[in-house]
Amino acid sequence: MRGDASTQGGYPDRVVDTILGALFARLRGKRTPWLAGLSGLQGSGKSTLARQLAAAAQARGVPCLVLSLDDFYLGRRERQRLARDVHPLFATRGVPGTHDLGLLLRTLHALRYATAEEPARVPRFDKGRDTRVPPSRWRCVTSPPRLILLEGWCIGVPAEPERALRRACNALERDEDGDRRWRRDVNDALAHGYARLWSRLDALVLLEAPGFGVVARWRDEQERSLRRRSAPQAMGRARLARFLMHYERLSRIALRELPARADVRLQLDGQRRVVKVAARGRKP
Repeated sequence: MRGDASTQGGYPDRVVDTILGALFARLRGKRTPWLAGLSGLQGSGKSTLARQLAAAAQARGVPCLVLSLDDFYLGRRERQRLARDVHPLFATRGVPGTHDLGLLLRTLHALRYATAEEPARVPRFDKGRDTRVPPSRWRCVTSPPRLILLEGWCIGVPAEPERALRRACNALERDEDGDRRWRRDVNDALAHGYARLWSRLDALVLLEAPGFGVVARWRDEQERSLRRRSAPQAMGRARLARFLMHYERLSRIALRELPARADVRLQLDGQRRVVKVAARGRKP
C-alpha cells in the first residue's frame, strides 16, 4: 500500500481507513474510553494523522479526542528549575522528565467521567511563549470520548539497560553530559512514570521512519516555513542539529524497539510515503 504521507496533503483515505479498521478490531470488547498511542519521530506527520483518524472515527459514529503529549510540557520556569537543580540540559523541553505526567493522568481520569456539570478540561501548551496557556482557555469536554488518541514523539519508548548509557551517542552527550547524569535521569523517568503511562495504552500505532538520518530533513522542512515567516523561534540548520541531539538516543531506541511493540505500523520512506501498513492480530 503506497500513499503520500506528507504533512501538507495528509494521508490517503485508504490508509486512514485501514488503520482505523485495525484499531477497532483490536479494541472491540475493551472498556471505553479506548486509549491509543500514536508514536512517530519528529516531522513524521503524527499531528496530521491524528486529526485524520479523529475525523474518520467521528464519521463512523465514534467520538474521538486527540491529546498531544506536547500539551503537557512543563513550562519554562519549571524546566529552568530542573536545569538548575538537576541538569542544564533539562532546560530544553521534549525528553522524558520535561512533562507533567500527573496532569496528563488527571486529564485522562477526568475524560472518563466527563459530564456537562463536571467537564474535563484539556490543557494546551503555547510553544511560542514556552508555557502552558491559562486554564481559563483550556478546552472543555462534557462527555467521555470513546477513543482517545495520545500522540507524541516518544510514546511507547522503553528504558535502556544501564550499561547502554555508558557510551555517548553524539557530541551533545559527550560534551555536555560527561557524567551521564542527564541521560540516567531521562532513562529513569522512562523506566517509571512513563512506563506506567505506556502500560495504560490499549493499542499503539507507529509511524515508522526509515532511519534517524531523515529526521533532520523532515524537521528542517517545518523550520523552513517558520524562517520564511521570520518567526522568532525559527531555528537555522546549526541550531536545529544541536536541538535534535537531545532526542537522538531515544529516537534510535524507538527505531529499534517499537516496530515489534506496535499494534499497527505504518512504514514510511524518506518522502513520508506509506510503503506498508501492518497490523498485529487482536488480543484474545
